[in-house]
Amino acid sequence: MKSGTRTTAGRGRLYDDILETVGNTPCVRINNLAPDHVTLYVKAEFFNPAGSVKDRLALSIIEAAERDGSLKPGQTVVEATSGNTGIGLAMACAAKGYPLVVTMAESFSIERRRLMRFLGAKVVLTPRELKGFGMYEKARELAETHGWFLAHQFESEANADIHEATTGREILADFDGQRLDYFVTGYGTGGTITGIGRALRRERPDVKLVLSEPTSAQLVASGTPQERTAENEPAAGHPAFEPHPIQGWTPDFIPWVLQEALDQSYVDELIPVAGPDGIAWSRRLAQREGIFTGVSGGATVAVAMELAERAPAGSVMLAMLPDTGERYLSTPLFEDIGAEMDASEIEVMESTPGFQMPR
Repeated sequence: MKSGTRTTAGRGRLYDDILETVGNTPCVRINNLAPDHVTLYVKAEFFNPAGSVKDRLALSIIEAAERDGSLKPGQTVVEATSGNTGIGLAMACAAKGYPLVVTMAESFSIERRRLMRFLGAKVVLTPRELKGFGMYEKARELAETHGWFLAHQFESEANADIHEATTGREILADFDGQRLDYFVTGYGTGGTITGIGRALRRERPDVKLVLSEPTSAQLVASGTPQERTAENEPAAGHPAFEPHPIQGWTPDFIPWVLQEALDQSYVDELIPVAGPDGIAWSRRLAQREGIFTGVSGGATVAVAMELAERAPAGSVMLAMLPDTGERYLSTPLFEDIGAEMDASEIEVMESTPGFQMPR
């Protein structure tokens, strides 16, 4: 073996099914983009088996329902999702033998619905003008009509619980004995900030928790309370919502799971981010760091970079990267990425005489 050759030793265990591989995602240092006076890490959730942080809550919701008996063997699961929770649920339901029906607004990326169908789920689309609340109401209607199990990702205690028990514990273990000053994340359901907030407030209260939402959909920043039903479900869409390109973040209501983080002051600072900045930073991460994440990951890093400008020298930051960039091929993230050769590539092709494509 040549000196310096990378080697691997395996994980030292065998897995009984794909679901056992959920979690234990790495914290990776940003080397080329971070300012010199801070150290920035990202929590790379695309290492989960179905490619996103939502694998955690999907598995947690299903297993919690199995334990309490609310999900019966062979019963159909139904949920409203912008995609990643649906993909995680499709993986979990395929492994465990549950039929899955997903409701999703037609405005979300085509890749997501195709991935869910590939995993065996049925995807029911709802009109884009009805936004997230429309797909939410459709899932509830289907559950009530057919007696299906509604996953309730936006209300389920199992959502934040899994982030407290896994994501938060992983961060504590990875930074044990190490400095950590800031944790930065956006929200979709709110489970990440609430679960990690519990863990860090309890064991690392010195860490500042920074939450972000799109500049065009500042629901939390508006100060307007969310209308809710007696079951803590949204009773209507939030008036501060406007459409935004950060898929997976900030539905058109404030989720009940997020409300704990707001009420218990887990959030030290709220920083908005523009959708185009999320797109720009996703591309920079890919081209300068080799890290392939979606618009939500780019948006989180954009917020971390803004925060870094005023952070004290020596600060250490951790930003959440919720998913992989492959969920965005049909979105504005890839609109400037061509399938055909551009002028510079043609120039390279023509720089040698052989094996040229016809022009």
